Amino acid sequence: MPTEPPRNPSPFAATLAALDALHAEDPRRLTVADESVPQELWHAGRMSAWLERLVESPDELVRLAVRGQHLQRWQVPRGDYPEGRVGYLSWRRDQGQRAGETTAALMREAGYDDASAERVATMIRKQGLGRDEGVQAVEDCACLVFLEHYFGDFSRQVDHDHLIRIVQKTWRKMSPGAHALALELPMTAEARALVEEALAG
Repeated sequence: MPTEPPRNPSPFAATLAALDALHAEDPRRLTVADESVPQELWHAGRMSAWLERLVESPDELVRLAVRGQHLQRWQVPRGDYPEGRVGYLSWRRDQGQRAGETTAALMREAGYDDASAERVATMIRKQGLGRDEGVQAVEDCACLVFLEHYFGDFSRQVDHDHLIRIVQKTWRKMSPGAHALALELPMTAEARALVEEALAG
């Protein structure tokens, strides 16, 4: 369920509730514990859950960036862009730009200053990956959600060599702490064998 803002909410609580209200508009649904939930709202919750495991006492700006990273992705489907790597990278860049702008606007409406709003937008756009701890946290959470929930199905749809390259690229973007958490994930024997092959390459 979306986060309900308390009376006289703080800027953080108000922004979080506004983000979840937009997540809840996703027409795509998942069944979780016998309940139908918006796919994007569920995804945002998994992102936040991983952040709490990955970072000790994350600050509120990182928490908002993680929560807003997938914002309204259903509105611009991947199929609207050309096939191939260039089309994919263009789609991902535009999605990050849109999500960052929308999240920053919600933050300003809730009372955050421009510097804080732009800081979160920068993290969502993943500018400074590998150099910025907040950006790294957003990327780590996204990779962990992918490995936890999407990798199994994805591995059955992509040819072996391409899949190995994807795992290797994903791994290179992750921090050592995220690596440790990823290796603890339950996987099928087939999926774990693919990960091991990729990491050995």
